[in-house]
Order: sequence, then C-alpha cells, then structure tokens
Amino acid sequence: MGAMPQLTDRSALSRHRARATAPFLREAVAAEVEDRLLEVNRRFTAPAVVTPFPQVWAGRLPGAKTVPDTEVLDLEPGAHDLVIHDLCLHWADDPVGQLAQAARALQPDGFLLATLFGGTTLAELRGALAEAEVEATGGLSPRVAPMGEIRDLGNLLGRVGLALPVADSAPFDVSYADALALMRDLRAMGESNALEGRLRRFSRRDVILGAMARYPLTDGRAVAHFEVVTLTAWAPAPSQPKALRPGSAARSLAEALEAARRENGGCGARWHGRMRI
Repeated sequence: MGAMPQLTDRSALSRHRARATAPFLREAVAAEVEDRLLEVNRRFTAPAVVTPFPQVWAGRLPGAKTVPDTEVLDLEPGAHDLVIHDLCLHWADDPVGQLAQAARALQPDGFLLATLFGGTTLAELRGALAEAEVEATGGLSPRVAPMGEIRDLGNLLGRVGLALPVADSAPFDVSYADALALMRDLRAMGESNALEGRLRRFSRRDVILGAMARYPLTDGRAVAHFEVVTLTAWAPAPSQPKALRPGSAARSLAEALEAARRENGGCGARWHGRMRI
C-alpha cells in the first residue's frame, strides 16, 4: 500500500497557529461541548483533550490531559474515560487514524466527543474565491481544507469500532463588514491556508477584489457560515444497550403507527427536534 498523501503543510500550520489571536469560535464550540457533557450525566475522572489551543480548555475540564493533534497522538491506550477531539480534524492527513487513536485511548464505556467543520463551512467564501481566481488566472489553486458531509462523518465512528454513534451539526454564523475582514479573521484564528498544494505566494490583488465583489451580502454585511459537526460515541462495554436482532420485534412498524394514530384521535404523529444521523 502507498503512503498516506500529505494534505497539510504542518510547518505552515504551526506558524499560523502560533500567530493566532482570535480564538472566539473555538471558545464558543468549547462552551457547547461543556453543555453537551452536562447532558451526558456522567462524572468523568480521567479526561483528555486533543487540541492545538490548550489555552481554550484551561479551567473547563480540571485535571484533563491536553495533547496536540500530531500524527501520533500522545495518548496511552485505555487510560481515559473521556476523549475530546477539538475542531482540528480538517487539517489531519488521516482523520480516521486520528479517531482510531482517540478510540484506543478510551476505557471500556468511555466517551468520545469530536468537533469538526462540516461541508457547508465557508461555502460563500469558497465560491467567491473560486470564481474570482478562475476569471483572473484561468485556473484554481487549493485554498480550503476538505470538509466532509455529516452522514459520511458519522460513519467514521463505526469504522473505528465505537458503539452508539451519533452525528449532528450546528451553525455558527459570524457577521463581517466585508469579505476581506473575514479573511483577516481567519488568519487571526490560525486558519490560514496551510495546504501542501497551495500557491507559495500571496494571492493576486484582482483575485481578492474579485472575491469581495462576488461575496453575497446580508443587510450590507458579509456573513460567514461555519458548520460545526459533533461526533459522539462510546467504547464498547458489556453493560451497554444492544440493538435488537432483526425480525425480533414484538409487533410491526405498521401496528405501532396505527396505535399512535388512535392515541392521537386519528391525527398523524408529530415529530419535533433536530434530526440526528
């Protein structure tokens, strides 16, 4: 088998992260993670966080071990009852390998929670830059790290041997004066282009101006959309609930729906809440 293709220039990524001054989006996602952990109703005594910005987690999980998102994670197998992978899988050359290592670090019935950017993230900026670059240069260069769709991302949990997988997403929309302000903020987040195949020179002025002109505005503002996907699953353990064997149900789905219809006075059942895959 061939070697894993190199997606990210890790040296450039490290430089960009070292210059980062605006972790507000990471702070918001970390706060969301804290809320989710409260819903789990489990007291975690040996947590670990995989993150390029450990300062974001200072004081959030007392006693947690924080490790960088290097190719080989500094996590001991079976040492943790909670592993959080914090918003950095989009830069991994092998995201499945990252999740597999996090899964191996879990104790039986340990909990994995991973946050990552989904496929609709920065769609407006990506489209505007692509159109502007094609018009100005006649070609395209790699500018944004690839980000998966939620259904595909949820399937990764089963591939690494975890149980009870759930994947859902939440929007984080940020308003800017214009697209140039957004691009500056991405640099301040440490999220500048660090792709191995990127152009090794500054973007042409006409490309930037063309992207600014094409970026869609809402009430005169450039709104950037970040889709944050959250993956959760558990390390297998004998005490966990198991899926029933196919065909073992006591009654059919049609019977269950008919009973629900009668209980609602003949009205169809109504469903509320966010869809989860």
